[in-house]
Amino acid sequence: MQFRAFEPGIEVNGQTVWALVDGFQNKATPSRMLVEEGIGTLGPDGVVQLDREGWYSQEAWLRAFEKIFAALGPQALFNIGQRIPENAIFPKWVDGIDSGVRSIDVAYHLNHRKAGVVMYDPQTQAMLPGIGHYRYERPHPQKPLIVVECRNPYPCDFDRGILTAIARRFEPTASLVHLDEHRCRATGADACTYHVKW
Repeated sequence: MQFRAFEPGIEVNGQTVWALVDGFQNKATPSRMLVEEGIGTLGPDGVVQLDREGWYSQEAWLRAFEKIFAALGPQALFNIGQRIPENAIFPKWVDGIDSGVRSIDVAYHLNHRKAGVVMYDPQTQAMLPGIGHYRYERPHPQKPLIVVECRNPYPCDFDRGILTAIARRFEPTASLVHLDEHRCRATGADACTYHVKW
């Protein structure tokens, strides 16, 4: 189910939180919603001031997402998702659509921490539990198709934006299809599954 943290106490880095504002031309509305949830402070220009190297409550960030969805609809969440690759920390080994999509789960864990510990260790490649996953599968290596299962507390439209941005970075004609619209976090399911095609 979207907008509900899997565990209390998880934090998101400020660089990633900024994507919520960066997805808008008018940055005042999302800025206000973040501040209402206790994230950052409003600057004199009405834009939220964040510590990009700081850490913020995932639960508060998810509440801000929910407010944006209620006020501005699914396209706003899609736009925010498209800004994640420009704002979040991603691994350096990304060099194509396969590694790009596969890297999303690593990046997801790199940008969250639990009990003060970043949830992905690049040296051991260990991931801490508590935020779910982005599962990558290439069922037919010769076909231009990647299956991604998103089992996390973020909204479906946000994940569609992330996947679309990553896929189109390497394959400009890439498209995304949500499988089984009845099995969607927006309708209470635990996960959404997508086909990335090009």
